[in-house]
Amino acid sequence: MKHVRHTLWLSIIALSLTACRQSKQQSAVLTTVPVATVGPATLENDLILTAEFHPFQEVDVMAKVAGYVKQINVDIGDHVRTNAVLATLEVPEIRDDVARAKAGVAAAEAAIVTAHASVQRAEAGANIASLSFQRIQDVAKRDKGLVPRQDIDVAQSRSLEATAQLASANSELKAAQERKAEADSEYARAQTMMQYATIRAPFTGVVTKRYANTGSMIQAGISSQTQSMPVVSLAQNDLLRLILPVPVADVAGIRDGESVDVDVVSLGKTLKGKVTRYSNSVQMSTRTMDTEVDVSNPDNLLLPGMYAEVHLHLANRHNVLSVPIDAVDGLGTSVQQVYVVRNGVIHLATITVGLQTPTHVEILSGVRAGDKVVVGRHTGLSDGQQVDAQPAAYESSTSQS
Repeated sequence: MKHVRHTLWLSIIALSLTACRQSKQQSAVLTTVPVATVGPATLENDLILTAEFHPFQEVDVMAKVAGYVKQINVDIGDHVRTNAVLATLEVPEIRDDVARAKAGVAAAEAAIVTAHASVQRAEAGANIASLSFQRIQDVAKRDKGLVPRQDIDVAQSRSLEATAQLASANSELKAAQERKAEADSEYARAQTMMQYATIRAPFTGVVTKRYANTGSMIQAGISSQTQSMPVVSLAQNDLLRLILPVPVADVAGIRDGESVDVDVVSLGKTLKGKVTRYSNSVQMSTRTMDTEVDVSNPDNLLLPGMYAEVHLHLANRHNVLSVPIDAVDGLGTSVQQVYVVRNGVIHLATITVGLQTPTHVEILSGVRAGDKVVVGRHTGLSDGQQVDAQPAAYESSTSQS
């Protein structure tokens, strides 16, 4: 009896050891895979581009007329307002033209006075001649034969002559008035040219370069670039612009009025900017679209030529299903898949993706909230394979931007 019990215990121990070895062998065969849970998250797609600040507008201020610099009122770094006097030119020829045109206006006014007097004399003569003819004609009709026919014809001829002289006087008056208008136009032109001798700022800005000094000969700006010399360079720096080369893949997310973050590394500041305009055309050589961001600079802390990092907020999704980007196979192709683990078995699922960020992908269809998906390398995995699923290191993260 003791022998039977001893044999039974040995058999139980042997079976337990065999089952233990088989369990260990089965566990050793299973591949351990890291998984993440499909769940809601807030996704933001930011595009970071580096650009250089440019003045909102910049111009070389030229002279309209040629002359010598009589006085220059500004120098490099001076801030000026719109229409501020930058310099004045000495132009004797134009001053003479103004005097001559003014004299022409006076002469034209005198001619008009003379023409008015001629018209008045002609009107008086025409009235007398017309009355004389009418009286003779009335007498001739009342007392036939009393007035000779020749006297009637002479009176009629004088009336017609006086009428013609009146028309001529009126014509001369009109010609004098037209000469007066022409003289006024010439005088206005000469005065305008004289005003061009005073060079003014076209907009509020800062003088960035001074080319001329007192006594410098300045050619008219309409001359060739090799002959004409600017007086100063003027830049508007209270508002700066950044020109960003946005890749063609992201141009659909660009919108007018969109607020952006501008990091100025050299100043250690983050400023707000606004997308104000874009070219609506992709450059074929670079496959980018020029997009301009305006940045207010009221304190002139920013200088043209400084570099900045611009964060364009292309998309923003709240509370959408997402998975880590390394969970998706074939991202960017026509077929995109994930490895879903259910009850320790892998199931290959075809998905549709939406917004993509550097770390996560929005899931539109193919998996449900709470599903476990394999992250990282998928080499050696296949549909229907049994695995040992373990949470990935970043599984605690519930949102990613």
